[in-house]
Amino acid sequence: MPLAHISLRAGKPETYRQALFNSLNRAMHETFNVPVDNQFMTITEHEAANFRYGPTFLGIDRSEDLVYIQITANNTRSVEQKKHLYRRITELLGDSPGIRPEDVFVSLIEVEKENWSLGNGLAQYA
Repeated sequence: MPLAHISLRAGKPETYRQALFNSLNRAMHETFNVPVDNQFMTITEHEAANFRYGPTFLGIDRSEDLVYIQITANNTRSVEQKKHLYRRITELLGDSPGIRPEDVFVSLIEVEKENWSLGNGLAQYA
């Protein structure tokens, strides 16, 4: 039951943003076995003055097309699954909407299953 937040510089067309959603959803489905219809994602766009990054941190040459992807998910995946997720997100975003691997920044936040309420005031996974 991942919840994904995508942050990027303002100005990309709707087709670009929808491609971000589609590629991220596919990567989570393929690597984390997330159901295809389990799509809880947001995009936040930021003006240049409100979007900062280290353009060469760790020797990675980032551009203004950098996207931050923060995923909150159950802490049930192995290190190998996580590595596969990061690779697959980068591959799919490279295909559509065409983001360079250097411009894909992913942060995974893991939580206990009982930390979710998906509606109706219930803890569905507890």
